[in-house]
Amino acid sequence: MEHTHTPHILIIYTGGTIGMIENPETGALENFDFEQFRHHVPELKRFNFQIDALAFESPIDSSDMEPRYWIKMARIIAEHYESYDGFVLLHGTDTMAFTASALSFMLENLAKPVIVTGSQLPIGQLRTDGKENLLTSIEIAAARNAEGKPMVPEVCIFFESKLMRGNRTTKINAEGFNAFRSFNFAPLAYAGIHIKYDEHLIHQPKHAKPFKPHFLLDNNVLILTLFPGIRKEVVDTCFAVNGLRAVILKTYGSGNAPQKPWFLERIRQLIARDVIVVNISQCYKGTVEMHRYETGLQLLQAGVINGYDSTVEAVITKLMFLLGHSQSTKEIIEKMNTSIAGEITI
Repeated sequence: MEHTHTPHILIIYTGGTIGMIENPETGALENFDFEQFRHHVPELKRFNFQIDALAFESPIDSSDMEPRYWIKMARIIAEHYESYDGFVLLHGTDTMAFTASALSFMLENLAKPVIVTGSQLPIGQLRTDGKENLLTSIEIAAARNAEGKPMVPEVCIFFESKLMRGNRTTKINAEGFNAFRSFNFAPLAYAGIHIKYDEHLIHQPKHAKPFKPHFLLDNNVLILTLFPGIRKEVVDTCFAVNGLRAVILKTYGSGNAPQKPWFLERIRQLIARDVIVVNISQCYKGTVEMHRYETGLQLLQAGVINGYDSTVEAVITKLMFLLGHSQSTKEIIEKMNTSIAGEITI
């Protein structure tokens, strides 16, 4: 007799709108309570899955998200990794893409789904988008392919019918339900009447190697967005930050920056201090090509690293991850020029 495996899914509530439930007597929004949650989402009972839940003792507002909470999430997943087939992480939308990106690096050789989701309206409200996002995320976390292996063994964001690689995703809408985009990498799945997976895009673990969680991050990083008329004093103040180890330059177009001698000299001085400088575009879509124009070529010649088509969320969390492991500048540069979790196209 063939054994049928019952998927075992863990929901982790970190905070955010999706877990806020309206008190019918006071009208006030209260924090996540899984029994109340089940009441508002009775469809959970229709899954032939075992679903457990745990919540942060003090739910974190999305705008208060910090690296220490990413470490906490990674520890929870690592501690429960062998007991569950998949994980659904409920999170506020504002920093969801940062969290998904960080976890994609911290959970090395992940072989199980970690689906990050949330909502624009609380789960108890009549027009909430939270129900669909939650239910579909659970279904994806439990999905298996024809070989019986997890369908999506990577960190993803599911939102408004699209499953996107977590470290390729950015929030682009503060009001609409369709709040996230993956501009430089196609969605891994679309949820309509059926969930249609694009299997050749899904990141696969190296089965010869074990799952390896990491818990070290270094946030001595800075993002400098260029703009016409940026003052020398502003740049000097930013670059003088004590302990600075990496700078992300958000440049124009395909990686272009002003040709002002003082600006290029500041970049050379920064690199001479062993500070890593990475070039990403202010454009959502496209890639950095520093050799394309003189304004980008000068950065390349100064020693600035190509950020390719990385999102700002992915590049800053990747740097925090690499710096946290005290790797040499040479090793970090090599890994910034390598896709380690599907985060860039080279």
